[in-house]
Amino acid sequence: MKRTILFLILTSFLLINACGPSGPSDNEKLRAEVIAVHDEVMPKMGQLKSLERKALEKAKELESQEEANSAAVEEYKALAYDLNHAHESMFAWMRQYEQKDGEMKEAEVKAYLDKQMELVTEVNVEMKAALEKADKLLK
Repeated sequence: MKRTILFLILTSFLLINACGPSGPSDNEKLRAEVIAVHDEVMPKMGQLKSLERKALEKAKELESQEEANSAAVEEYKALAYDLNHAHESMFAWMRQYEQKDGEMKEAEVKAYLDKQMELVTEVNVEMKAALEKADKLLK
């Protein structure tokens, strides 16, 4: 009798564990990857604006000189534009990104997250390129 009860308890325990959650789904993993790409460059948002101001100041300084080099001025203005565009691109991505799946089916969520991965990767690359360009030009 004791063995039967022990067997039933053990079997119940195994069934409960077998039916429980088996870990994060593919979509949950993909969502985490999207956020990881975002989180990689998000802390550099303030740096973008700071470098943009420096580039504009340098352009203004060069313009005020009698022998102003217009190519150099345009280069600094272009850098400021790139830095501002990268900053705005991140905010644009964040505004349109949906945290919740809502009424979407699994396949729709996957397609959405694949597209978001593509978009946030573009923003990531743009930010890194602008920062690298600023590092070369302003230092």
